[in-house]
Amino acid sequence: MRLFAAVLPPPTAVDELATEVAVLRRLPAADTLRWTGHAGWHFTLAFMGEVDDELVPELEERLARAARRTSSFPLRLHQGGRFGHRALWVGAAGGLEEMRLLAERSDAAARRAGVAMEEHRRYQAHLTIARAREAGDLRPYVEALAAFEGTPWQVADLALVRSNLPVSGVAGEQPRYEVVGSWPLGDAG
Repeated sequence: MRLFAAVLPPPTAVDELATEVAVLRRLPAADTLRWTGHAGWHFTLAFMGEVDDELVPELEERLARAARRTSSFPLRLHQGGRFGHRALWVGAAGGLEEMRLLAERSDAAARRAGVAMEEHRRYQAHLTIARAREAGDLRPYVEALAAFEGTPWQVADLALVRSNLPVSGVAGEQPRYEVVGSWPLGDAG
């Protein structure tokens, strides 16, 4: 299974972001970007890639422990940014230190469960909303997101998500995401 640990925004935050993305999609050259679907909007905490089925039970146990050790925290969608000329994202504000800690605990849980993880990098909260097919100027989109402030919510769960990659070969098909486990944070359960 192709898995990752994530924070999933609630429907109200998704609706606010959808309204903002609709505005962005009217900017010049927006049709040259591949926009992610609402179902794919999440904050990845730890990407695990392909995980052997026999490791999943211990991984789930360790993620549950990581969730219990972390208090719930406030979060809101906040402004935006880009990774180079290829990825456009929306950021977060609020309990970023708590979210970074949850990301580190999720990464450690996966490693201790025997999942071969990529090299550890400092966590940066972001939710990808579009990718460029070719390197392009994403600055107008980042500038348009500068005033974006979502409504705060309380992050109360850690999710383990399965990413089902497109297999049909149809242009524009996007991965499908399936929550395979969810655990309440320490003071939310």
